[in-house]
Amino acid sequence: MTALQKKLTNNSRNVASFIFLVFIALSAISAFYPSRHPEGGTFEPSNIAFMLSAAGLVLLMTPGLSFFYGGMVNAKSIISTMLQSFVALGLISLLWYVVGFSLAFGDDIGGIIGNPMTFLFFDNVGLAPHDRMGTVLPFALYAAFQLKFAIITPALITGSFAERVRFWGYVIFICLFSLLIYCPLAHMTWHPDGLFFKMGVLDFAGGTVVHISAGFAALAGAIFLGRRKSHLEQRAHTPVNVPYVVLGTGLLWFGWFGFNAGSALESNTLAVLAFINTNLASASAMFAWMLFDTVRGKKASAVGACVAAVVGLVAITPAAGFVSFGSSIFIGVVAAIVCNYAVHRKTKSDLDDTLDVFPCHGVGGIVGMILTAVFATEGGLVAGETSLFFSHLLALAIVSAFTFFGSLALYRFVSLFTPMRVTEEEEAMGLDITQHQESVFAEEAHLAGTYQ
Repeated sequence: MTALQKKLTNNSRNVASFIFLVFIALSAISAFYPSRHPEGGTFEPSNIAFMLSAAGLVLLMTPGLSFFYGGMVNAKSIISTMLQSFVALGLISLLWYVVGFSLAFGDDIGGIIGNPMTFLFFDNVGLAPHDRMGTVLPFALYAAFQLKFAIITPALITGSFAERVRFWGYVIFICLFSLLIYCPLAHMTWHPDGLFFKMGVLDFAGGTVVHISAGFAALAGAIFLGRRKSHLEQRAHTPVNVPYVVLGTGLLWFGWFGFNAGSALESNTLAVLAFINTNLASASAMFAWMLFDTVRGKKASAVGACVAAVVGLVAITPAAGFVSFGSSIFIGVVAAIVCNYAVHRKTKSDLDDTLDVFPCHGVGGIVGMILTAVFATEGGLVAGETSLFFSHLLALAIVSAFTFFGSLALYRFVSLFTPMRVTEEEEAMGLDITQHQESVFAEEAHLAGTYQ
């Protein structure tokens, strides 16, 4: 083991030890914290069944994302890339229980963030309904549904710095991102006293909170971590397992019905509208992307079709419950063309966003947010109203600056304690061996037990 390897191993051990101590302390506090979980209320069983199903579908999206991203990286970083998404399931679930849900949906503080004490350790989160949020559901079910959005948002970012991020640096970053960027955005957008909510901004299922925020955090991450050696040498990036990409897209598409239709928060006609719009936008984006590629002289690829389907899902997310069926098709087409061009421009630039998170989720989210204000049946430009459109432009500027510069500050802060980027040697060996001592290749399995 070289001196540098030994130093990095000791750093990882120290960081993990600190996190372990914090985790043990929070576990002990949670066992004795006097949380109250109110009971009561009368509910429609259909609503509860619908929202339990929707929450499960949204949860399935994160393993789907791990296949989607895992299939697109190099052969030596499949496991690490999939784990970066998968680990968010556990980590963010615990953060959400301790204080995340309270920061997002607790009593309002200046329209920006929730009071961390309101629902600390799920205090006052029980089987009784809340009088302002998710009023037809047990409040605990509302909290569980919202958790799934908090899980997948940091997982989306991982595609931008795939193949070069250190695992424990990433773990600290997504904790801070979730608490300091995601929770305030969720509060501003979905809490009845939130800044954007009062501005009248429409975000049905998280186009702003989830996708634009993840896109700009990804852009900041790609810039902060710098380019991979293969990118500097202008070597072509070839997805290692296209069937994984197809499988991941299928899981994402399926789960997105819970993401969007579930955001109606009850089994009603609004959920049906969101369900149909979700499918139409994804379908139109997929075919628009493939046709656009062919018109430009490229082959219609499976990866392109999968990326386009996701772009359509991203773009319809803020609009799913506010626009007509026909508008959703047009939104999918516009998003596909704009994001396809954005990916093309990124490819020609020095930006090493490994899996095109910003051109697809960031730009796709922006397209969706703007077109929501255009095609919303109530308050949109097509309805002759302008105030919603300008509110969306203002909110877009605020969210973009907040998430980009906030994420950049978090990357710098984390790097004060542990390196965010692997060494050149580790990058060449791949993250599976160097970060997790695992490999999908039998001939490299012996390295798994020797690399420290």
